[in-house]
Amino acid sequence: MPKRASRKPRPPKELAKWVERAVELGATDAKIIPANEVYTAAWVRLKCQFGCGGYGDKLTCPPYSPTPEQTAQVIACYDWALLTHMDEWRELRDFVVDLEREVFLDGNYKALGFSAGGCTICKECNVPGPCRHGDRARPSMEAAGIDVFATARKAGFPIEVVMDYDCRQNYYGLILIR
Repeated sequence: MPKRASRKPRPPKELAKWVERAVELGATDAKIIPANEVYTAAWVRLKCQFGCGGYGDKLTCPPYSPTPEQTAQVIACYDWALLTHMDEWRELRDFVVDLEREVFLDGNYKALGFSAGGCTICKECNVPGPCRHGDRARPSMEAAGIDVFATARKAGFPIEVVMDYDCRQNYYGLILIR
């Protein structure tokens, strides 16, 4: 007997409001995706260590951020994620934190957000002490080992290597929902 093609499960209808809300708050686009389509990889953390001048300077970055293995274990606790696409980086962290809070207050107690790039809350991070703004700071997707390119492409969002300052940039945030 032939196997039927497996279908991607549809997200619960009540999660659709978060796509609408993300766009209301300034996202270029947003989608609810299966959590197992948020990809992690060990090489991503190495790109932070050997490609970013901020390695070790922020508590939201490696070596202080979750490892790809820890992140994969966390993602396995969820069924769905809200992936947001933005054209502007400067407001993404606040956007993710504020939307995560709304999702949480709506009864989604496991809501957990990831931003992009290094944290800019403090002029000087309290490394290696505790974060002074743990309520607002979030690790970037890449700092936690999330392969943003694979995740965004699987969701049908645009993302390309930025070759110079004239290239269009795409920024992504993620909120694990449940």
